[in-house]
Amino acid sequence: MKLISKLTLTFVMWLGVVGSAFAIDAVYSDFFGKAIRGYDPVAYFSQAQPVKGNSDFTYQWNGAEWYFSTQENLIAFMANPDQYAPQYGGYCAWAVSKGYTAKIDPTAWNIVNGKLYLNYSKSVQQTWQQDIDGNIRQGDQNWPRLLAE
Repeated sequence: MKLISKLTLTFVMWLGVVGSAFAIDAVYSDFFGKAIRGYDPVAYFSQAQPVKGNSDFTYQWNGAEWYFSTQENLIAFMANPDQYAPQYGGYCAWAVSKGYTAKIDPTAWNIVNGKLYLNYSKSVQQTWQQDIDGNIRQGDQNWPRLLAE
């Protein structure tokens, strides 16, 4: 009986460690801690396209390392990160609208009402685009709960 109790206690402790290890971060980042997989968040707005950032221009914000293609973009982001950072911490906007999180493809993106939204892939982006307003409404409702889990 003592062996079972010890095994149960060990399992419960393990679940606590695993559960906290899988809690989502406020910003989606890759294995190396790069937000948006190293793409420049300001370039989506200023150049209307995804642009790979440069390791010479980085900034730590909200638990992730953000990369920029130019010093000017870095300065713009530092002045107002909320203006340029993708919605839902850079997780897939369609996944968040469905109540879960998923990684992103930096080339699957949209700017809607001055906000950047990223998707898992181009095909998921097409699905998300079929009801952008509805998906944003649902994503806005789901996001606080996903962060709290």
